[in-house]
Amino acid sequence: MRSDLATELASHDFWYHTIELPGPIRTPGVFDMPRALAQVGLPASLSGKRCLDMGTAEGFWAFEMERRGASEVIAMDLGEWSLADWPPAYGPPHQGEMEVVPRFKLAREALGSSVEWVAGSVYDLNPEVHGEFDFIFLGSLLVHLRDPVRALTALRSVLRGELLVNDVVSLPLTLLCPRWPAAGLAKAEQLAWWIPNPAALRVLAEAAGYEVLATGGPYLLHYGEGRATEPIPAQTRAQMARRSLRGLPLELIRRTRDRFGVPHAWLLASPRPDLAKGALASDQAVRVGAQTPA
Repeated sequence: MRSDLATELASHDFWYHTIELPGPIRTPGVFDMPRALAQVGLPASLSGKRCLDMGTAEGFWAFEMERRGASEVIAMDLGEWSLADWPPAYGPPHQGEMEVVPRFKLAREALGSSVEWVAGSVYDLNPEVHGEFDFIFLGSLLVHLRDPVRALTALRSVLRGELLVNDVVSLPLTLLCPRWPAAGLAKAEQLAWWIPNPAALRVLAEAAGYEVLATGGPYLLHYGEGRATEPIPAQTRAQMARRSLRGLPLELIRRTRDRFGVPHAWLLASPRPDLAKGALASDQAVRVGAQTPA
């Protein structure tokens, strides 16, 4: 381990993932990823599997898949800010290269990892370019995408095994209609699009051509040291003590979420064998249908 690791880590003023490095050292991530491991249905062993971590950021899940025995792990994320699929009302897009790459490389070097970082968009996945994967992890990415079904379909084009989706869900919609698929559209100025309940997350996967094998959540993806939070006011704590969760107003639910973490749910799925493999087949079918006279 390099003696200057702590100093170099401190030179980065932002970390998205909390990653445990030798030392012991923990990166000051916005989210406490090691705490989420007990909540997410990541297989205990990925021995001999070729894996993809889509939307990798600093690579927490990619490094974890390698630790669980994967023979090869590709960590993929956008290389250019201009490729981000963000709502136009959020503001003008950033320019230049994404600054996540130096942090990923620093963590990889500290861990002695062989994970390979590849620049790319989920929409552009292609088996002829990227090959096929035995296992894919998709973490907290669908919420940032205009077309989540298109993204899931593209993932299916390079998948020969199982996909684990771990993404943001709406706590109010989960409480109000736990069995009925529902999703909300985020406010125009937010860095998000669709926020489903767990039932809708399942329907998104099924619409993209997957068979859902297992599900879990909702759970809170807790914040880490990198996110400063204000303490809950005493009045709010008193309200929480007096009321049942079902009776909480939506604003109180939001305050609880903002203080402790972001609601997530996960599902494990595999491609339906009876469907054409890949996104191109679906796109072509749509174009043919549009050109067919009524």
